[in-house]
Amino acid sequence: MLREISIKAKHDQATLAKGVETQTVFRLEGNWYFDQAAVDMHNLRVTERTYVCPHKGTCFWIDLVTDNGTIADVAWMYTVVKPNYEHIKDKIAFYGGTRHATTEA
Repeated sequence: MLREISIKAKHDQATLAKGVETQTVFRLEGNWYFDQAAVDMHNLRVTERTYVCPHKGTCFWIDLVTDNGTIADVAWMYTVVKPNYEHIKDKIAFYGGTRHATTEA
C-alpha cells in the first residue's frame, strides 16, 4: 500500500513537503528525500553553506524562514554526488520523525 508522507513546520503546521512513498519520496538512512516538485519552497531558502559527506557527496543546507526569524538546516540537497548515490542528486531531504523545526506526518 502506498503511503503519503508529509513534512510540516512545527511553528505553524504548514506543509513543507508532501509526496507518495516510492513515487515522489523515498527514505534513506532514516531521512526523507523528496522530488523538488513535491516541496513548497515558499519559506525555504537554499543557502551557500555546504556539508561534505565522505560517502554521498556535497550538499547545500536549506533554512526555514518564519515571521520570527530563520531556522537553519531544516533540509538539504545534494548537488554533487558520489557513485551509487545518483538517486539522491537534486532531491530535497528532511529529517525523519520530529526535529527542532519540522515533524513528519
